Amino acid sequence: MGFGGFEWLIIVVVILFLFGGKKIPQLARGLGRGLVEFRKAKDSDDDEIEGSEETDERNRSSNE
Repeated sequence: MGFGGFEWLIIVVVILFLFGGKKIPQLARGLGRGLVEFRKAKDSDDDEIEGSEETDERNRSSNE
């Protein structure tokens, strides 16, 4: 289910009505910062998982 042009227009109008033109850049900036922090945390967790997998593999090979 996708949005067509008319649906997007309604969404934009509602957002403008609720937040006003001056608040939208602030909201977008905050959303962008939140996404950057989320990606950093995700990448950090991925690195930790990969590091622990490599340690497990080394431990297994040294025990053989």
